[in-house]
Amino acid sequence: MTITVEPNYWSLLGVSPECDSTELKSAFRKEARKWHPDLNKNDVNAEERFKLINEAYAILSDPKKRKEWEIQHNKSQDIFENRFPTYEEYLDIVLGIKSNFNNDINNTYSDPSEIEYENHEQTNFNEYIPTTSEPSPQPTLIYEDQESIVEITPDQALYGSSVDIELQDGTLVEVLTPAFAGDGWRLKIEGAAIGCRDHFVQLKVQTEDGLRIDGLRVMYRLELLPHDALLGCAVDIPTLNGSVTLQVPPNSSTGRLLRLRGRGLKYEEYRGDQIVEIIIVLPENLSDSELALYQRLNEISMENY
Repeated sequence: MTITVEPNYWSLLGVSPECDSTELKSAFRKEARKWHPDLNKNDVNAEERFKLINEAYAILSDPKKRKEWEIQHNKSQDIFENRFPTYEEYLDIVLGIKSNFNNDINNTYSDPSEIEYENHEQTNFNEYIPTTSEPSPQPTLIYEDQESIVEITPDQALYGSSVDIELQDGTLVEVLTPAFAGDGWRLKIEGAAIGCRDHFVQLKVQTEDGLRIDGLRVMYRLELLPHDALLGCAVDIPTLNGSVTLQVPPNSSTGRLLRLRGRGLKYEEYRGDQIVEIIIVLPENLSDSELALYQRLNEISMENY
């Protein structure tokens, strides 16, 4: 059996439990900048470390979550300090499951010497045949996770922000979004939905021009007609600082990525890039002559194989 110990959030951020909110925030920004995936493209562990740093700050900056984490963390640390936990302690403290393991064993198994056997010839088996069926059990309600979509600005995604979320029962909760967040990120509020299910918050970080934010990077989908992608063309592309002209090279296929250096978000001395993804689309209404040309092109392609 492999046991995973919960990470020490204080150690991750390099601060002590006695630090104030200013020191905590400063340490978080320092570590987030140090481990951001955009700045550590050759480190396969950077993304996981970055997620843990955001998780640590989200817990330690919230007094209620911090208190709950410290209680659970201290319990786990005590168990592993001098001895290995028993099975019941592992279920109860580490996993949070109340165990009736010993009682179940005692109630299930008996000493064979204490079992009394009756004379089978005197047993009336008809006594054990039920005369009526048992009532059907009540239907079980199945609850599902809930999800909300929250729109935030590029600056809020870059530096982190506070948003209010309304749960199913009308309760308003404050959610802290992490720094360097991106479009499509999902945050989880554990046990907040009906039936102790989770409530997910999906972040939408997009501009009116269709730019999507992902950390320091800006993503954009460029739709091209087949002949433009085949022959190449010059296209005006929106950026955070106005439009620029992009030269699309010939023979560009769907999924090809083009980079506009330095057109992403800026954080201190760092600046991200804008990534343009090529998407080939067909015209909505083709004339007969256009359709004939496509048919001829298909015939020529088949002749070359």
